[in-house]
Order: sequence, then C-alpha cells, then structure tokens
Amino acid sequence: MRLSNTFVKTLREAPKDETARNGALLVRAGYIHKEMAGIYDYLPLGLRVIENIKEIVRQELNKIGCEELLLTALQNPEPWEKTGRFSEKEVDVWFKTELASGGTLGLAPTHEEPITSLMKNYISSYKDLPRYVYQFQTKFRNELRAKSGILRGREFLMKDLYSFHATEEDLDSFYKEVEKAYMKIFEHLSLGDSTLEVFASGGMFSKYSHEFQTILPVGEDTIYYNKNRTVALNKEVLNEETMKDLGVKRDELEETSAAEVGNIFKLKLKYSEPLNLKFVDQDNVQKDVYMGCYGIGISRLMGVIAEKFADDKGLVWPEAVAPFKYYLVGIGEAGTRRAEELYQENQDAILYDDRDVRTGEKFADAELMGIPYRIVISDKSLEAGSLEITDRKTGDTKLVKTLD
Repeated sequence: MRLSNTFVKTLREAPKDETARNGALLVRAGYIHKEMAGIYDYLPLGLRVIENIKEIVRQELNKIGCEELLLTALQNPEPWEKTGRFSEKEVDVWFKTELASGGTLGLAPTHEEPITSLMKNYISSYKDLPRYVYQFQTKFRNELRAKSGILRGREFLMKDLYSFHATEEDLDSFYKEVEKAYMKIFEHLSLGDSTLEVFASGGMFSKYSHEFQTILPVGEDTIYYNKNRTVALNKEVLNEETMKDLGVKRDELEETSAAEVGNIFKLKLKYSEPLNLKFVDQDNVQKDVYMGCYGIGISRLMGVIAEKFADDKGLVWPEAVAPFKYYLVGIGEAGTRRAEELYQENQDAILYDDRDVRTGEKFADAELMGIPYRIVISDKSLEAGSLEITDRKTGDTKLVKTLD
C-alpha cells in the first residue's frame, strides 16, 4: 500500500463524539470510520487487522477438526419461535424488519437456532457425529447504549462455533479441546499473559460456563483471580458456593476490570429438543443431539488490542495482527530511489509513505498508525550500506543490511 494512493487520512484530533481510547485512536489513524453510535466501517488498514485476527482463529479451529461455513444474517422467525426467543421479552436486542411481501424477519444477534435447523438436513445417524462448524459473521444487537468504541457495538463481527455430539461425554471432551485452542489463539494475539479463563454463570444450560477475559482498565466486567491465576471468576458468581466449588477464599482473590473476548457454553439439549435435532444410535434408538457453542468477538478483539497496547503517541500493534510489518520512509533523492526499490521487493509487508509531506509528519503518522517497525532510508544510511529500523514498541533504533 502506498499512502499517496489511499483515500484514508489521519486526524490530529480525536472525534468529539468518540470518548473511548480504542475508538478515538482507530478513527484518528484511519483504521475505522464511525457511521453512528455503535456502528463502524472498517477501512483498508482496519480490514487487514480484522483479517489477520480471523486467520489466527481459523488456523487453531481447523487444527481441532472444525469446518468453516457462512450462515445468513436475515433470520426466519420459525425456529426462533419454537425456542421462544423471537420474543423481545426473551431477547431484548432484536433488530427486525418487514418484508415487502408481508411478514417479519430478524437480523441475527446469534445463530443457535438457524444452525440447529440447518444441521437437521445433515445429521440423522451416529455416523454423522460429532460435527464442529464455525463462521465469521456480522451480528446485530439493539443495545440500549452502544459505547466503548468497538468494544461494544450494535453491529459487530463474531466468530461463532457450534458442536454436535452423540453423548454428553463427547461434548465434555470437545469442550476441553476448545478451551486449549482459545488460549493458543490469545497467545498468538499477544494477549496470553493478560487473558484468563473465568468461571461465569451457566444460566439455564449448566452450573457454570466459561468466559475469556482480558485484563483491561476500561473493561466493562469485574473479575476476581487468585495469586497464580489458576482460578478466576466473574463478579456475577462471586459467592460462598462458587468459592467452595473452586477451592478458594475471598481474601485470596484480587479484583480487576476486564473485557470479555470469548465465551463457551455447554448447550446440551437446549436447542436440539425444541427444534427436533435427533440421531439414531448404534442400537437403532432415536436420541437428541448434544450441543455446545463457542464465541470470540473478532472486532472486539481488535478494540481490546488497540486499547491495551496503545501509548501516548498512538497505536502499537503486535506483529501478528498488524496490517503491515514495516512503515517505510525515504529521505533524499538516493534514499527515496532505494525506498521505491525496497517497496517493490516487499509490497506485502510494507506500508510505503511516499507522500509529498514533511518527514516529521510521516514519522508522526508512523507512530499513530502503530506499524511494528519504521524503516528510514536516507542518503546518509545508504552511505553506510544500511537501513535504519525503529521498533514502534520499544523505540529502539538499529542499522541493518537487509530486511528479515
């Protein structure tokens, strides 16, 4: 990408209506555009970050046998009515729309009902189980107050995985595999040290579910964890019974704010029973399918990473999710000529600032955009036969002969 060719512009000041740091910095740096409260466009740089996060998630899920698909955002009310969840009394965040030909459709806030209905066409025997399918899909939730930048939106991107099993024991086994895969994902995203698996309410499904919470000062959740972080729980389940179950005491727990980046539930028969998802076992007996669901907020993760690693100069992207590895600046006639050559050799890795603006403005934008490494090629560095590379995270500068 050449900055001279992109329509995206950086801003010196944060938008007045964007108070969250992640939202303000992502808008200023040209990664997103705010349409209205809780609704954002993802611009070329922002989309590259989203795609990098998706690919990390995709690789870990594929390793444990999951298949990717894509379901519709527009929802047939019928399966939702069978579970009672098309009612605003049960799900109060619906966006609904009227068909010109008559009738009401919903915009999906989640996909348990449609995936269960779909799998009725593909699961009928024990030989069809287990199955694990996931998607990256835009969700719509009519939040009363959309806030916190892209940490909480009315339209957002989620990875949702659904598993289908012949037995509860098989569900339990796969659930553990997803737990491990999730922690690997957060490690790849540079969030491993600050993301905890947290006990939360299981609601109607089970006694407990699990959330993955990243410690963050602006996080909307309150969690408690012990000294070595082997036990963590959400404030909603902080009681004597839970602490007894987990073998901890209140004075052993530290309180902190955190942002939920993932969750996993054992749905069991919650959706298969009302939607009649059954299979015939080896003894020719018809049984209900056990289910689990597993979510990761993709756009929320982008906001969490932006919020967590930013400094007073701007964004600081971990290399694994950054839109480009290098931000390239050429200075002087010879330096600019060599910068052009380097860009042509490494276009996939380089964001090339070839604009006709002051060098200081280029450096300021490099810091604001948070690209991991800034390369400066000047007449002086060429005389030494070197490239000047500055680490965005540490600020350290060194001379190297070639790129990695």
